[in-house]
Amino acid sequence: MALMDFIKKQFIDVIQWTESGDGTLAWRFPMAGMEIQNGAMLTVRASQVAVFVNEGQVADVFGPGMHKLGTQTLPVLTYLKNWDKLFESPFKSDVYFFSTRQQLDQKWGTPQPISIRDQDFGAVRLRAFGNYAYRIADPKAFHVNVSGTRDSYTVADLDGQLRGLVLQNISNAIAASGLPFLDLAANQSMFAEALARQLQPEFAKLGLQLDGFTVQSVSLPEELQKILDQKIGMGMVGNDMGKFMQYQTAQAIPKLAETAGAGGGIAGDAMGLGAGVALGQVLAQNLQAGLQGGAPVAAAPAAAPAGVKPEEVMATLEKLAELQAKGILTQQEFDAKKAELLKKLV
Repeated sequence: MALMDFIKKQFIDVIQWTESGDGTLAWRFPMAGMEIQNGAMLTVRASQVAVFVNEGQVADVFGPGMHKLGTQTLPVLTYLKNWDKLFESPFKSDVYFFSTRQQLDQKWGTPQPISIRDQDFGAVRLRAFGNYAYRIADPKAFHVNVSGTRDSYTVADLDGQLRGLVLQNISNAIAASGLPFLDLAANQSMFAEALARQLQPEFAKLGLQLDGFTVQSVSLPEELQKILDQKIGMGMVGNDMGKFMQYQTAQAIPKLAETAGAGGGIAGDAMGLGAGVALGQVLAQNLQAGLQGGAPVAAAPAAAPAGVKPEEVMATLEKLAELQAKGILTQQEFDAKKAELLKKLV
């Protein structure tokens, strides 16, 4: 009976895996009812790794090439099976193949806005998306920590876990970079580098290597987007203070005219006209000063019309306060104009 069982057994003399291109990362060679013949040939193609597993213990690992199986090529398995000499009988062992090709254009994103901590703004809510590429770099770690004894394990099976890792580490990446969030948001390649540095050790724990990471878009709350737009605009003029004043003045003119014009009344019209003329003069002077390397000229407050009503004086003061808050008027200039206007209420 034992002889008949031996005759019925199927012996394997060629072990190989032809990838089908379906995104399979790990594949177990079918061993049901079969044993590996002494001297069998193991073929490992380029971008593949083969791993022998004996009773749950990872044994020998083979890279690309053709390998004749024996005690010399299977030293770890030989030790685990206590072969004290050249084995002559067939043996059983699980054989797993792993694809080491790059898995390109893997998508990541934030389905809902996520909150992160920032040194300037405290809590910031953002949405972002991009892509990344990875590959299996440590088949042993991947087998033990990820794929296990499954017949196959695919890119789709791993997708959710990796997306979760990205989202989990965004806040840590920003904190570890030591850079203000707006600096990162204004430079997406810098943002991607900060995230990649944070993610690389997390991928390594799974036996993976992160080969590329991109941030394609960052969406911010409207108020932060306005600050970012201003920051980007300032980045175009650099650190030159004269150009900074020119930029601030140019930005303030249309907003001031709109605000003053909407106020209505004599004070509103006068304020819009006076401030527009004054700021126009300052802009011209600053442009000239910038060309000649001189110091920028501060904006002078527009004169309030004589005989204005109390409510008009208060409206004018509110607009002057806005100019002072934006840095167009100095505190000293604002206080002087405030004292002058309040005298008209006496």
